[in-house]
Amino acid sequence: MTEVNFEGISSYERYKLMASLIVPRPIALVTTLGANGVVNAAPFSMFNMIGEDPPILMISINRLADGKLKDTAANILLNGEFVVHMSDEPMAQKMHLCGEAFPSDVSELSRVGFTAVPSQTVAPPRIAQAPIAFECVLHEKLETLSRYVFIGRIKWLAARDGLVDTQAWRVNLRDYRPIARFGASFYTRTDDRFSLTDKEGGAASNQTAIDQM
Repeated sequence: MTEVNFEGISSYERYKLMASLIVPRPIALVTTLGANGVVNAAPFSMFNMIGEDPPILMISINRLADGKLKDTAANILLNGEFVVHMSDEPMAQKMHLCGEAFPSDVSELSRVGFTAVPSQTVAPPRIAQAPIAFECVLHEKLETLSRYVFIGRIKWLAARDGLVDTQAWRVNLRDYRPIARFGASFYTRTDDRFSLTDKEGGAASNQTAIDQM
């Protein structure tokens, strides 16, 4: 076994290990609105669901090398609103380009070719190309030396037509294929799926399990 004392290595070394081992991670493509009225969009893979009552999710945003805040963090602290989008493969390249360091007076949406559409409950717009968008308000925040952790309370969900059945409250996983972050600059698809069961007699077929979600 390779064993590492995390208290004996640098924060950068801890980051490299954790970011490449705790995978795959879903990607939050987050839109916020700056004080100058410019829409910012940036991807973050330190992100996940953390509860349903209230419906909350988490985004962790690191500080820049000079200690300044990224636009997303500054905007959330300013107005307490943001939209989290899930990304699929057709929009993956544009999502990745949103991670570049654009000036705060430049909107990543127009620069990479995304289309902004009005949200229902918050000021930051949604991205039309995204299969899923969660409109959020800031529920709570945690500040560390290296980053802010924002807990957002979901107020509204917008889903691509055909993905969500609001009568049975099922998601059409057959057509929902979000991508996830792997180590370094690698991403992974979610096409290869399998199911497990505790029932004696074996698991149901993969596609049957997907259809029943």
